[in-house]
Amino acid sequence: MRVRRRRMAMALAVMALLVLGIWQAGRLALNHALDQGQGRAETALRLTENALAGYLARYQSVPMLLAELDAVRDLATHPDDPARRRSIDRLLEQRNALLGSSDIYIMRADGLTIAASNHARSDSFVGQVFDYRPYFSDALAGRTARFYGVGTTSGVRGYYFSAPVRDSDGQIAAVIAVKIGLDQVEASWRGGELRIFVTDPDGVLFMASQPDWLYRAIVPMSRDWRARVDPTQRYDDVTIRPLVHQDRQAGDVRLSQITEGGARRDYVAVSRAMPEAGWTVHVLLDTAPLRAQAQLVVALLILGGCVAGSAALILGQRRARTAERLAMQIHATAELERRVEERTADLARMNHRLEQEITERRATEAELRAAQDSLVQVGKLAALGQMSAALSHEINQPLAAARNYADSAAILIERGDSPRARDNIAQIMALLDRISAIGKHLRNAARKPGDRLGPVPLAPLLVETQMIMGVRLAAVGAQLDLDVPDDLPPLLAGPTRLQQVLVNLLGNAADAVEGAPDRRITLTARSDDGAVTITVRDRGPGVAPALAGRIFDPFFTTKGPGAGLGLGLSISANIVRDLGGRISCHDAEPGALFSVRLPVARPDRVAA
Repeated sequence: MRVRRRRMAMALAVMALLVLGIWQAGRLALNHALDQGQGRAETALRLTENALAGYLARYQSVPMLLAELDAVRDLATHPDDPARRRSIDRLLEQRNALLGSSDIYIMRADGLTIAASNHARSDSFVGQVFDYRPYFSDALAGRTARFYGVGTTSGVRGYYFSAPVRDSDGQIAAVIAVKIGLDQVEASWRGGELRIFVTDPDGVLFMASQPDWLYRAIVPMSRDWRARVDPTQRYDDVTIRPLVHQDRQAGDVRLSQITEGGARRDYVAVSRAMPEAGWTVHVLLDTAPLRAQAQLVVALLILGGCVAGSAALILGQRRARTAERLAMQIHATAELERRVEERTADLARMNHRLEQEITERRATEAELRAAQDSLVQVGKLAALGQMSAALSHEINQPLAAARNYADSAAILIERGDSPRARDNIAQIMALLDRISAIGKHLRNAARKPGDRLGPVPLAPLLVETQMIMGVRLAAVGAQLDLDVPDDLPPLLAGPTRLQQVLVNLLGNAADAVEGAPDRRITLTARSDDGAVTITVRDRGPGVAPALAGRIFDPFFTTKGPGAGLGLGLSISANIVRDLGGRISCHDAEPGALFSVRLPVARPDRVAA
């Protein structure tokens, strides 16, 4: 009787342990499934945020570029001219179709729309006043701006970018705005297992993968909410309703329970702010599949427990049949030997397969090393190509000058003017020396030039530079004005490299003023604070702000195909940096201004 009770107590204890173990395993399985779900949601969040940021970045600089157009600035100067308005209407309609934006329109300083891409539609913005929108006031103050809201004229929600438009006197006279639709981005979120939405700083959902979630608030609406939002008419007359939800933590996972159609559903919730746009992106993943996955794990554990219990029952039965097994000992031993032989054969086959895999891996490593060697060779060829292009660009101007001196020398010899002919030949020899120095610069991979840094007077160097650039300047009808004081201290530089910088900057200025009404090029030099600043200004089309940051990049050029390699300014920038100076480019309105600042030569600073 006691034995039976003891066995019963042990059985109950085992059952209690099994139930506790299964419950704990279920919790761990659910936490693991939620962690995996959070990882999936965070991955989707990153992708969604990057896609949304990329979509907005496509249009961010469009208003600034359009505001720089001469036709747009002309309309800002003459806003009441009907012919100019019609011309800009057509221009904005074409640009809007090309960009794929929703609307593009221009407003006067009082907020009245005077031109729009939708001028031919019944819901045209022309004649509408939008001075209550923040993007208008910010742009009128001289800043680029962005804003999200529902259109008060079209009733279509969109995202707005704006920029100021300056008239011919440089004053802000108008504002240009670009509106883009968000339906295409929102449509890409639908149809999946994820719930994606975006909220504004007030917690209102203005983009959502679920259409019935749109224009709902996830935070309690304060009494002054409408007072803050209505002046900008962000949501016009749209009614904002609350989205019933309740958040809680499950370990490191944030869960959000949302009521939909009277039913409550739990989601794994992740979010991330987009400070530049003033948004917060949210991604929700339904926990129902995750809970089903955890339940499946528990079911497998129960099944495993049943199998283990069955095994224990079978083991007990076998113990009761010990006598029968003793009779089958010989047969079991033989069976064991057979299995050992089979296992040995299996191990031999696995060993052979492992040797084959090792052989294949060695072959793969050999192919990888060969591919790496090929990549190194390709890199060498690419570097050789770049050096060849640079050498071709840098010797063109000295060769052209040498050709001019040779032609002049031939004419002088025919006239019998030997002294001047010898001077021309001497200039040709100097240019050939310069070409040799350029080749030596480009051959030196570490950029350690052969000429030593020392005092270089600027005035004599400019005389030689004028001789080199004379033909090029005359060809485009350019006038070079020099403003260099007589007491300018010598610069710490190499004469060959400094002259190359001057030639490149003057050549760039000559290209800029070609065909321009004002073809003056001004070179000035001033000394202050132990340095000399050399500026070269042209009166050409100038440099757009969007391109100023790339003007010194290798192979970047604004010239037409075949007009240049885009290496002159890049090489000049490298030379100036080697000389311990700085080079910059600014828009001079009109024209461009290149500034080179180099240190003054002092005895303690002269080096190779």
